[in-house]
Amino acid sequence: MKIMAINAGSSTLKWKLFEMPEKITIASGMIDRLGSPKAIFKLKYNGKKVEEEKAIESNDVAVLAVLDALKDMDIIQRYEDIVAFGHRVVAGGEEFKKSAIVTDENLQKIIDLSEYAPLHNKIEAYYIDVFKKLVPRAIQVAVFDTSFFVDIPAMNYLYSIDMDDYKKYHARRYGAHGTSHRYIAQRLDKIVDGGIQDKNAIILHLGSGASISAIKHGKAFDISMGFTPLAGIMMSSRSGDIDFSILPYLMRKLGLTDINDMIDILNHKSGLLGISGISPDMRDIEANEDTNQRAKLALEMYRNRILKFVGSYIAEMGGVDVIAFTAGVGENSSEVREDIMSGLEFMGLKIDDENNHVRGKEIKITTDDSKIAAYTIPTNEELMIAQDTYDFAKLLDGFKA
Repeated sequence: MKIMAINAGSSTLKWKLFEMPEKITIASGMIDRLGSPKAIFKLKYNGKKVEEEKAIESNDVAVLAVLDALKDMDIIQRYEDIVAFGHRVVAGGEEFKKSAIVTDENLQKIIDLSEYAPLHNKIEAYYIDVFKKLVPRAIQVAVFDTSFFVDIPAMNYLYSIDMDDYKKYHARRYGAHGTSHRYIAQRLDKIVDGGIQDKNAIILHLGSGASISAIKHGKAFDISMGFTPLAGIMMSSRSGDIDFSILPYLMRKLGLTDINDMIDILNHKSGLLGISGISPDMRDIEANEDTNQRAKLALEMYRNRILKFVGSYIAEMGGVDVIAFTAGVGENSSEVREDIMSGLEFMGLKIDDENNHVRGKEIKITTDDSKIAAYTIPTNEELMIAQDTYDFAKLLDGFKA
């Protein structure tokens, strides 16, 4: 059964085509700079890579470009060969506690939930609608980033605001990157001796967006991101947690009258970029650490903010048994991992220097006698999306694995 996992952004469209239930990646690709006459189209298939610049100026054209490329390369014979599409959707609110078939009613709910993720939900809903129209017989499944965290304890998801406002408007901590955290938790349960059902784990999803989760006895217990993905630790261009009184103060100083302009600054001009003044990319900042004081300060702040969350999670869970690093920075920066783990050496964590100097590989990066085990695990959100989609597809009449 061919299933496609879709991860859509405002200017990117990432996808993977799987053969399920074998979990075999048939093809993968992405479109970058979408909306531009010089968009970048990438496709990988059977050891071959295609990369070309072409005009892809709308979301509809992007979907057609992907599906037609699959046909042109004889990966599929017709659109209908793909029996189901799984879509990453950022915000599911309290409405969606797990992945769901996209009915017309659910599609409208995803659009309505755009209040919680204005930069994501609407574009994701639009893509779902495009795929529904182009491949009407296919199943469409929404896999929500927030679902993994919707049932964390109330003491962790509630803000200390008027309870009536929470009940009326559902203003609470939702988290994000849940699909990634769920995948890593499942991998830990397989690779850690005895699993993690009776253990405490901390997962560090360190990418352009970054989040840290506490996993207590195999279940999500806390998450750094909040009502939106802006909260939590310092990120590439997002501020993370901040004293909210600074917003009206800076707005007055900057001559801003629209709160959305201030939110844009916190999302796109803050974090590593704002502190370093160089780049939001960790690789650029690490390359300038020894010669640029702001780059050095950005790295110190990044490490500091992460350790504060890790320390608080260790305290609230009553200890930690295993830590996992994932996503772009977490999988590839041995320096960042070492900086963070060295802050836990007082608790008996011992770094395996040789294993830690790997990139993009699932491996234990602490010694066997370390009191806390640490791993680097490449995330695979697309596989989680495909698995959830397959689970729905195989249950419906007319679709046989």
